[in-house]
Amino acid sequence: MSQFDYIVVGAGSSGATLAARLSESGAHRVLLLEAGTEGSGYFWSRIPVGVSKMIDLPAVNWCFSSEPDEGSGGRRIEVPRGKMLGGSSSINGMVYIRGQAQDYDHWAQLGNRGWSWQDVLPVYKRMENYDGGSDELRGRGGPLRITDTPRHKVPLLEKIIEAAGKIGLPFNADLNGATQEGIGMSQVTIAKGRRQSTAYCYLDPARGRANLVIERGAMAQALILEGKRCVGVRYALGGQTREARATREVIVSSGSINSPKLLELSGIGQPAHLASVGVAPVHELKGVGENLRDHYSPRVRFAITGRNLTFNENARGWRGAREAIKYALWGEGFLASTSVPIRLYFRTRPGLETPDATVSIAPFLYERVGRERRISRRSGITMNVNVLRSESTGSVHVKSADPAEAPAIRFNFLSARADREGVLAAIRKGRELMATSPLKEITGEEIAPGAARQTDEEILDWVRKTAETTYHPVGTCKMGNDPMAVVDPELRVHGIAGLRVADASIMPTLTSGNTNAPCIMIGEKCAAMVLEAAARDRKAA
Repeated sequence: MSQFDYIVVGAGSSGATLAARLSESGAHRVLLLEAGTEGSGYFWSRIPVGVSKMIDLPAVNWCFSSEPDEGSGGRRIEVPRGKMLGGSSSINGMVYIRGQAQDYDHWAQLGNRGWSWQDVLPVYKRMENYDGGSDELRGRGGPLRITDTPRHKVPLLEKIIEAAGKIGLPFNADLNGATQEGIGMSQVTIAKGRRQSTAYCYLDPARGRANLVIERGAMAQALILEGKRCVGVRYALGGQTREARATREVIVSSGSINSPKLLELSGIGQPAHLASVGVAPVHELKGVGENLRDHYSPRVRFAITGRNLTFNENARGWRGAREAIKYALWGEGFLASTSVPIRLYFRTRPGLETPDATVSIAPFLYERVGRERRISRRSGITMNVNVLRSESTGSVHVKSADPAEAPAIRFNFLSARADREGVLAAIRKGRELMATSPLKEITGEEIAPGAARQTDEEILDWVRKTAETTYHPVGTCKMGNDPMAVVDPELRVHGIAGLRVADASIMPTLTSGNTNAPCIMIGEKCAAMVLEAAARDRKAA
């Protein structure tokens, strides 16, 4: 049995950040457990366009799926989650959105002291390395390199920006700045043509530290509890069961699907449910696995009739070869880009203080061929449409005591009236954009949902039958002090000493946008809190 000061379970957006920061001083021995085996050098992870290869690839992806329910029209919905060093930051679309100040102020109003916008802004600035925006709001020298998607190299994007201005959405040069409202270019974790995952930005510089041990291929089976204290982790590695002990703390950073799963496998959760699946209850926490939220996103599609305006044309034939050369020589072009280079944030109804919905635009159509997603031969655009702060909640719970079995994921999408009304308004906003000059002159058929679907119920029926998520599950080990909270504002699991959770699962509500940036912030903030606690203990001793 090995012994460390800290054990971090999961090397994803939060966990990789945590392990790097906890081991930075050299004063603490840190063990980082990761179920996946690949690192930042994995070929498809390095290349930004490689996301299309990894979105359904079991080698680097847990490839979860949800349980059928009414909100998904009885379908199972794919829930991809990264299974490699860097976690989902190594397979995602690389969009960097911190969210709105009001998101974090709301967390603080819910009783989470220390999580207001003014509290988390310094953490964001510490982790960022970004050239744009203001010094007051943006970080310059952090480990995470952030860049702006080029605006003027894709003519279609200029037409989108002009049309958006005509419907009241002016260009916003910094969607992570003072306001989120308007249309702007996606900020991305891409630099010089390479994905900037937490594996690359945080773990790779830390690899030479003697006090950091990284175990890949390590599948966590259960937390080791002695009474009401967590003292270690049991995990499988190479067909053998191992145990590691933590003299100070275990921090679970396995994500919104696997973190509640690990707590439940360890007997922490709802006693009746645990007993029903063969897990002996040890500690009652009613909120474990509850409060699941995600951005439910129908893909609205339009044909584009203009020539050479979309990547459907420019990614094929000699133009495709040109893109490959641009990437090889300069790290630029389609292969070096996020799939959604431009996005709109807007208010769906009068009286709202801030935007409540978004339309993210991919300048191409794609299709499924077996498990692979490919660029279509037909020219067009794809709009990912969603409500920013979904009120529909679901759950994640283990089905058995077998660590290898995926948990049951129930989203319960569209159960909240506000979500139904919001997605309808957002779809109509997308239609309004495409019917505005200079876009209307090059807009062809509305492929989906199709111009024939006009009533609320017709559109909602299409959403239920076709929508996907934007892969932002949060909330299943939520932070707070209410009866359904799993961790306190210091991210300590209620009632269990020596145990914290730090990842998207602790978010009480969704942030307004992609969740990778908030997850890295959570890892940074948790590391600071853990190190502060260690310093207090040393001083007291």
